[in-house]
Amino acid sequence: MAEILTFEEIKAGHDGEWVLVNNPETDKSLSVVRGQVLFHSPNRDEVYRKARELKPRRFSILCFGHLPKDAAIIL
Repeated sequence: MAEILTFEEIKAGHDGEWVLVNNPETDKSLSVVRGQVLFHSPNRDEVYRKARELKPRRFSILCFGHLPKDAAIIL
């Protein structure tokens, strides 16, 4: 069974990557507090393919990538 890690531990170990987290524990604002890392990759599509393959019941996908200085975010 995979080890349960805190958000800080997940972030520290997966800089620049997308992370598939199984059974995430969240706070009141639904931010991930801890969970089990099922898969990680610098490639977002690989993480989404793995999620479809594994079909976890409850999961979250986190991104610890870096945005270029000239990037624009549209919400």
